[in-house]
Amino acid sequence: MDFRTTVDIPKGSFEIEPCEDMLFVGSCFADNLGHQFQENQFHALVNPYGVMYNPVSVKHTIEKLILQPLIEKGGKVPNVNDKWLPKTVVMTLGTNHVYILKETGEIVDNCQKRPQRLFEEKALTVDACADALSEAIELLNKGVRFLLTVSPIRYRKYGYHGSQLSKATLLLAADEVCRRYPHQVDYFPAYEIVNDELRDYRFYADDMLHPSSKAVEYIWERFVDAYLSDGAKAFLKEWEPLKAALQHRPFHPDSQEYKDFMNKTMLKVGELSKKYPNFALQKQYL
Repeated sequence: MDFRTTVDIPKGSFEIEPCEDMLFVGSCFADNLGHQFQENQFHALVNPYGVMYNPVSVKHTIEKLILQPLIEKGGKVPNVNDKWLPKTVVMTLGTNHVYILKETGEIVDNCQKRPQRLFEEKALTVDACADALSEAIELLNKGVRFLLTVSPIRYRKYGYHGSQLSKATLLLAADEVCRRYPHQVDYFPAYEIVNDELRDYRFYADDMLHPSSKAVEYIWERFVDAYLSDGAKAFLKEWEPLKAALQHRPFHPDSQEYKDFMNKTMLKVGELSKKYPNFALQKQYL
């Protein structure tokens, strides 16, 4: 007998290769997933301008990443080879609610602790969400692949019914964007995994709203199965024991035994670098 429902995730329309350049933008769930990739030596840039909860703020991050090279080059349009460009972008949507600065009519990404009276809260429509995401996609090179996800984190401040309405809007918008870009955009069902597979509070953090580390780990495993190439999966198997060795904290770090252990580990790291040209040990392990 099977006592749970399992979300069917078809094989992705593209594959992520070992140590690929990636960008994660969106809610704190984008942080969770992006950090998994960073720990496993993918070249992942995660929320470079802070957490972005709504589709317009996600678009703002993409705009800043594009405009920064323009500023550095004195306003000239840069060649795509002159700036970092991700191969895969993961956009995680948290809410369709935005805050508009009354004085300018601008949607802000962060209220910066300014008084609430200065802002108007508004819920974006499905079309407005889809249009903002489409604009973000159009800003990047056509060769970039996109993955849309909806954060499973609930918003208690909206009321639980209001939170579900917000998520429904995002789900519909994500579906519309996938239809607009059928060969460039996929949808990954993180929201559905938490709500349909992990329907138990043991998979939530202490606030009973955010997914627990175990839930994030499970979603990571499902993501790996659906989107990582065979080569990337093989890399993870080789990297896992090295990661454990590098994270080890000995009682006697100055002992000869530990030095010998680390020397052997670094030799294996060097072998991995030769096998996977894009692999470069990131600073948290140095």
